[in-house]
Amino acid sequence: MTDKQHHADSLFQGLVIFVALAFLTAVEFFIAITNASILLLTLVALIKAGLVLYYYMHIGKLAEEDDEHDHQSFAWKLATNRLGLWLFLLSDAFLFAGLLVARFNLLGFTRPHLNQNLGLIVTAVLLISSYFMNRGEKQMAMGDKKGFLLSTALTFLLGLGFLIGVVFVEWPTAAHEGLTPDVSAAGAVFYMMTGMHAFHVLTGLLFLLVILRNGARGIYTPEKHWAVEAAAVYWHFVDVVWIFFYPALYLMGRAL
Repeated sequence: MTDKQHHADSLFQGLVIFVALAFLTAVEFFIAITNASILLLTLVALIKAGLVLYYYMHIGKLAEEDDEHDHQSFAWKLATNRLGLWLFLLSDAFLFAGLLVARFNLLGFTRPHLNQNLGLIVTAVLLISSYFMNRGEKQMAMGDKKGFLLSTALTFLLGLGFLIGVVFVEWPTAAHEGLTPDVSAAGAVFYMMTGMHAFHVLTGLLFLLVILRNGARGIYTPEKHWAVEAAAVYWHFVDVVWIFFYPALYLMGRAL
């Protein structure tokens, strides 16, 4: 297989995963409005997270060769950086896991009464942003600078749209309907979970601005673009977190 064919296959693979994620999200929503099975919703979320972890976050790269452990080589430094990033994400995952545990411990099989249409829209926006982030990373690996800048800019705009939808639309709407952190446990759980996630989206947006600026200056090359890869992995991690938060807040249990 030629390099051109390999790159085309990588881009197509990313599209296939995005379509699969979109289909699974539709299945998730259908399950919620029919039987609201927590077991099925959890299974779908795990499948979606697995797809993102394996294909978008390319976890298999952790096992790549490192030039026979030459500590001065770029490959060795890259492998070390990858391991460090994943250790950070693992520690961060415990924070979000704690929030999920608190949600079910405090609310059980009930959930906040939220705008279902808005929840589905912001979820779709974040999934689309993950697709473009994956595409941007692949384009940089192909040496397509313009494609990288366009895809990353679209990722930024979609991420910004998600943040606006949650913080400036969903929060005021929920507060207007009486869902506030000082009134009920449901309010406290909702604002804590979405607030912590929104903070990570914000930091991800800042990360995207950095690689956009550096990319426009021509700092990255197909062989050396670790910052782009790191930004992509972090952005997909934020997506994985929402894959679990969305059903936990919007779909699972009886609305209060």
